[in-house]
Amino acid sequence: MNHPSRRLVIVVRADPVICGHSGEARNLAEVALTRGFDDVRLITWPIPALEAAGLPLKPLDRLLPYSPGITVERPEAVGDYRVPDGRHLAGLTGRLVELLSEPVPTVCLSMYLVPHTTVVVDAVTAARAAGFDPQVHTIAKAVGSDVTNVIRSCLREGRFGAATVLFTTFLANDEVVAVSEYTRDEIIASALEVDAHCGTSFAAQCRARVRVSYPPIDASAFLDVTDEAVEAALARRGLSRDGYILFLSRVARAKGIYDLIIAYGQMRCRDDVKLVVAGNGPALDHVRAMAKEDDRIVFLTDVDDEEKPLLMAGCAAYALPTKPEPDFVETFGIALAEKMLAGGGPIVTTLTGGTGEAVGKAAVIVEPGDINGLADALDRVVLEMSTAQRADYELRARETAMAFAREAVFDGLFPQEAGIH
Repeated sequence: MNHPSRRLVIVVRADPVICGHSGEARNLAEVALTRGFDDVRLITWPIPALEAAGLPLKPLDRLLPYSPGITVERPEAVGDYRVPDGRHLAGLTGRLVELLSEPVPTVCLSMYLVPHTTVVVDAVTAARAAGFDPQVHTIAKAVGSDVTNVIRSCLREGRFGAATVLFTTFLANDEVVAVSEYTRDEIIASALEVDAHCGTSFAAQCRARVRVSYPPIDASAFLDVTDEAVEAALARRGLSRDGYILFLSRVARAKGIYDLIIAYGQMRCRDDVKLVVAGNGPALDHVRAMAKEDDRIVFLTDVDDEEKPLLMAGCAAYALPTKPEPDFVETFGIALAEKMLAGGGPIVTTLTGGTGEAVGKAAVIVEPGDINGLADALDRVVLEMSTAQRADYELRARETAMAFAREAVFDGLFPQEAGIH
């Protein structure tokens, strides 16, 4: 049997999940094909499992294809209804063990500590115990909500045993990375709390080992859009260039969508620009109900990856007034970096979590939760900002966001000289 010479396995919530990190996995996979990996696999969940979880999903019939050499695997559950949750984990873990049993040097990256890093650690342990002697190097990436949702909820609820499991699983990998400096700081702060309660030494290990790897973005998808493509996309939607403020993100409270809807109702510029809410998410139905009397607010729930940069490039302003919530804090802001590459009107956002790392000095900043300040900032951008000022923001934004181009991020995360252990 012919085996590949080098394999990359990414365990992640992949497409069609609407999540920046599913795009991150796609971008790393595509670059891997140009960096000596001749077999790249995304191990993820069956579509029915994603649908049953209630996750916001992209239109299934318009998903971008992966390049030849990238295989998306969705292992079926193992067992029947008497194993409520573990069936799918057994499927993921079992498939990874099968791959590790082959004599192929493998790098295995997991995104989200729960449950994907657990899958990797369990699979490697099982493969070694079975005597397969896997040639594997593991990297665990904390993408943000690992900490702001999972670990923080453990600490709030006093579930230090669960937090201990999370840290031991994370640190069991050969390398550990975080999606932003903010996330790294949150990991260390959480580890200090666990150490204080349990007498562990997680914080020192995290300080010494956790490094930052920002999300990789396919810059070409945002830089290479043409004016003709933008105009055609806007015409299909009944929009005009610079004729709308764009919110394109998961429709959730923590993204500031409620604040934006309220702010739009009091903006002076609302007669000049529509508000386009593009995306899906848990707050969508409620937000639609809030806006049902306002025909200037347009909802788009079927935007695919090809249309996204076109809508970004054509907007008068892009608004993401994200704010911290108990279950979510914006730990980077992938959509912000994508918008910075796409061009179009300036970004109006907040310095929440890691957004400052994404936008640098290339955005208009308002305070989280300041609805009046949000309305004023968008009025200023739309009605008062000069063409020269807008061009300056656009230039600075592109220069800043190029640091997140997927090739540069990949090479930092997977240095060529790093051997596989």
